Amino acid sequence: MIRILQQNNKFTKVLFAVIIGAAVITMVITLVPGIFDSASTGDPNIFATVHAPGFFGRFGDSTPVKATEVNQLAQRQLQQQRLPDFLLPYMAQRAGQILVQRAILKHEADRMGLQVSDEDLRRELQTGPFAQYLFPNGSYIGDDAYINFVQSAFQISRSDFEQQVKSDLELNRLQALVTGGVTVSDNAVRDAYKIQGTKVKFDYAVVSAEDLRKGINPSDSDLQNFFKQNAAKYANAIPETRKLVYASFDASNLPGGKPQVTDTEVQAYYNQHQDQYQVKEQVKVRHILIAVPSGADAKTDAAAKSKAEDLLKQIKTGGNFADLASKNSDDPGSKVQGGELGWLDRGKTVPEFDKAAFTLSPGQTSDLIKTQFGYHILQVEEKKTAHLRPIAEVKAEIVPVLEQQKAGAAEQNYSKQLEADAKKDGIEKAAAARGLHIVTTDYIAKDGVIPGLSDGSGLIAQSFSSAKGAAPASVAIGEGFAVFQVVDIKAAHAPDFAEYKQHILDDFREQQVPQLLSAQLNKLDDRAKVLNDLKKAAAEMNIPFKTSELVGKDGQVPDLGAMNGPGAVAFTLAKGTISAPINAGRVGVVLDVVDKQEPTPEEIAKNFPQTREQLLSAQHEEIFRVYIGNLTEKYEKAGAVKLTQKQSAPSPLGN
Repeated sequence: MIRILQQNNKFTKVLFAVIIGAAVITMVITLVPGIFDSASTGDPNIFATVHAPGFFGRFGDSTPVKATEVNQLAQRQLQQQRLPDFLLPYMAQRAGQILVQRAILKHEADRMGLQVSDEDLRRELQTGPFAQYLFPNGSYIGDDAYINFVQSAFQISRSDFEQQVKSDLELNRLQALVTGGVTVSDNAVRDAYKIQGTKVKFDYAVVSAEDLRKGINPSDSDLQNFFKQNAAKYANAIPETRKLVYASFDASNLPGGKPQVTDTEVQAYYNQHQDQYQVKEQVKVRHILIAVPSGADAKTDAAAKSKAEDLLKQIKTGGNFADLASKNSDDPGSKVQGGELGWLDRGKTVPEFDKAAFTLSPGQTSDLIKTQFGYHILQVEEKKTAHLRPIAEVKAEIVPVLEQQKAGAAEQNYSKQLEADAKKDGIEKAAAARGLHIVTTDYIAKDGVIPGLSDGSGLIAQSFSSAKGAAPASVAIGEGFAVFQVVDIKAAHAPDFAEYKQHILDDFREQQVPQLLSAQLNKLDDRAKVLNDLKKAAAEMNIPFKTSELVGKDGQVPDLGAMNGPGAVAFTLAKGTISAPINAGRVGVVLDVVDKQEPTPEEIAKNFPQTREQLLSAQHEEIFRVYIGNLTEKYEKAGAVKLTQKQSAPSPLGN
């Protein structure tokens, strides 16, 4: 019954993030031109401010959009879409607009009186998507567990979380108000499912970009001309590299060896961190639940009580509690474990259950306990009284912490001494005086690695911000520190043709492929239509010819991919029709529909409610998107959106 509340796994975090992020991510789909045109100087921690439009709006409340919130959303979108880091500035501007538009919607919802009360929030947490986590089986998990959930899932405070939920509810109300009058006709629903439920089977010829690519074999002269024509592209093709000299050490190299921890230090740490070693009052229990549905009549209640009384009688006369729980309990989460609930903190269950659990002694079984869930029989197995764990019990936990702290501090001091001596006498002499080995690297690029170091990323990064011959500097290397100096730099430069020939060939081929693919597809399509036979045209041109299964729009076809993509054209063609060229990226296809099956009236009727819901959802989304765009334009034109600095509208990628 309470197992889910004891989990702190990735799934729970993702579920929470999806729920609370849904309104932010899906509410705004398009960028609105002009929103980044107005600017003002101000707090760099604030991305933008939004106030109500009009003269009086300038003197009312303004909503700040924080730069940290923009960056967090941008990072989250970057990770979710698995995009490279260099797109972060673009994603940050998109994220900024999403949050600005959210603030605009919040102002509009407030103006319409759609605010959410504390009672509305309480009801949402008890009955909405968070209920199964915060009120499992109707029982509140308690303030401490609630706060822990919010912090682990969102890294925000409870008050910020509740404010976010309130804001989402308010915007949902606004969306419902804006889209509430939307309807779709029965004919539109039938037509939509007729398209959605249609299945096709087709022959298709596949022109592969990879096959075309292999056939592109330019001469050296062609490649040299290509290399010259694209000189700007290759100007810095060979990245900057640096040669370093360094000496590294870890705790084993410290004078006197690894620092030792004294009993006095352990005692001091224990005294300062006693809150970490406090044990709460807890009880370990089993239970049997005979459930009574909410609103059940007296007869149903009496039957449940009678069954519970019979089980209690069996237990009192020597019956095995665990066996009886496994066979009879209505709590699916604990019955398979003989009713075992594990250790419970005081105040974490409903009052009647909590009182009995903490009143009984270990080994005792309760009488019937009536709660909102039904009738319980409870058996106490063990108890823990609230107490402070003694130092002898926790010393083994404290010593490694102090050892790490002391070693870290000693390593840092040692690195500063080594750095100071290296600046004065040179790295070689300073390292030799301490018995440390000097290493000279090969030329290393920014994304390179240093063999022999557990983590050389910090050393490489810092070396690329240092000048050649600059004074030695120290840097952490995962396990220990290193003192280094940049001894040589090779600037980014264009490659020699000979050494870069394979890369140039790859680029040349890649440039030629789209044109060749288009030309080959058009030639195939023309020939197929002249012959009125796709198979014969494919054979003449030595192009692979295949036949699909009978597939719907949710299906997949080899080479062509998902049928809701470029291949969707097949559903619009009559049986026996040869398509126009279909460019699906790395392949091109011409297809010939050989069979087409439309859904029967019975299938349309069966799927009518679901299809109507899908159409309504799409209509709501489209109408609300237009509403957001118009509202944003209104606020922007009225000067109600002020940015902290001038922003460049991001150019769309693939949109």
